[in-house]
Amino acid sequence: MSTCSGKASELAKGVVGVASIVLLGMACGAPLLAAPPALPLDHGAWFAERFAAADDEAVVNLVPNSQAAAWLAEEAPRFDCPSTRLVETYYFRWWSYRKHIKATPDGRVLTEFITPVSHAGAFNTIACAIGHHVAEGRWLRDRGLLDEYLRFWFRKGSGEGGVQPHLHKFSGWIAAAIDQRRRVSGDDTLAFELLDDLVADYERWEVERQLPSGLFWQRDVSDGMEESISGGRRVQNIRPTINSYQVGNARAIAAIARDAGRFDLADEYEQKALVLAEESVAAMWDVEAKFFKVRLESGALTDAREAIGYIPWLYGVARPEHAEAWRQIKDHDGFWAPAGLTTAERRHPSFRTHGVGTCEWDGAVWPFASCQTLGALANVLRGPAQPWVTRRDYLEQLLRYAESHQQSGVPYLGEYLDEVTGEWLITGPKERRSRYYNHSTFCDLVISGLAGVVPQPDDTVVIDPLLPTDTWDWFCLDGVPYHGRTLTVIWDRNGTRYGLGAGLSVMADGKVLASAPGLTRLTASLPKTQEQP
Repeated sequence: MSTCSGKASELAKGVVGVASIVLLGMACGAPLLAAPPALPLDHGAWFAERFAAADDEAVVNLVPNSQAAAWLAEEAPRFDCPSTRLVETYYFRWWSYRKHIKATPDGRVLTEFITPVSHAGAFNTIACAIGHHVAEGRWLRDRGLLDEYLRFWFRKGSGEGGVQPHLHKFSGWIAAAIDQRRRVSGDDTLAFELLDDLVADYERWEVERQLPSGLFWQRDVSDGMEESISGGRRVQNIRPTINSYQVGNARAIAAIARDAGRFDLADEYEQKALVLAEESVAAMWDVEAKFFKVRLESGALTDAREAIGYIPWLYGVARPEHAEAWRQIKDHDGFWAPAGLTTAERRHPSFRTHGVGTCEWDGAVWPFASCQTLGALANVLRGPAQPWVTRRDYLEQLLRYAESHQQSGVPYLGEYLDEVTGEWLITGPKERRSRYYNHSTFCDLVISGLAGVVPQPDDTVVIDPLLPTDTWDWFCLDGVPYHGRTLTVIWDRNGTRYGLGAGLSVMADGKVLASAPGLTRLTASLPKTQEQP
């Protein structure tokens, strides 16, 4: 077998990385891609070099800075748009995510903090950010990373059935994340494999946190949101967080079970989700404040609107009649602040009164909360018509979120920041720990939100960009792995930027699936391969 034919065989099997394709094409005298990429494979290389120049690389995990540019080319979708800051932050977030990939005897894992912390489990892993890690990592070409990471949590621990003992140290939405991930990959294998583990996990939450009412309680610190206005480190409140997560987890289990042919289990968990969603609305929707709030141990609702009140929109708990809550993200006495969306309404007497440096969620801007709020906003904008928020609000907040990724003139990501000055609030000895804090998403908001790749359970491609029609003249999202294909989304108002025609188009493996003259929703089916019937 010749070198070229042998490498081509490896490429077909996924052995050769994307970064090798160009070299292979040059060596063999012909490209192996069906069409040249819209953006060059090394589109992020300049950024990677700049980021490395500002980094002392005190911690080196699986992929060092010297290999970051190659990793970006091989693994991450490429993105370009008129906002230099947004593009920079997009690549910075992938570059930072890569820093947290850690090789262990139990497979590759992802860390939350770049340095060891006392409350972590094996290999410095922390359960609180699993959902964010999966949401972001589902867009990487290497599916094996998340397979190993998720098996680590359920199969490599010392607990019953191999569950990591620290999995329930924090509430989370792991089943929902796994279900959303398979909508990108088109592969049910891991979801089916872990289905019984997800059921056992849900049942364990019912034992540990469910009240006789059917609702779930949680301490704010165990939501990863300590020092909140409504909560406390020892207070057992009914919170929009854990209850919404459990609705999402139950719906995910039902969907996976149905696809696996386990219809009784699917029906059981669909009913659990339906009942819990109804109970959550009844318990936590404040009719007067027009907001989802924490129900206190006393039985009363808190008097504070907090950003966690938007989480019900992430998991289908909120209803169209609740949309007025979103007017608060535009209110300067609500959640709008110069440096981003606050975690509590600015008008509240206890706003920013808990001090600084102990992970306060009493109003400062947290990327953790910002990405959840933006994800929820995307669902609102793609739902029934409402008068409170528009796509312009999504773009404004995403750009401000991108702008916040700065410190002393260089890209930076920490835990939380001042809502007015934009200064990151963890300083001194703790700053080293806080740097590159891997507890939020950003690239997912660009891919599935702004550029509009809306993952589907079948081989349908839905593109619904959240970019307002009267803003940018162009953007390109390229190299997106989706159901075994590679998607490209291009918006080119007059056709001069990319030379592929005017308007919005989506391509799979270089072939146009659908197009339109303006920014609108596109729906198409992936073409069948020769192996498919």
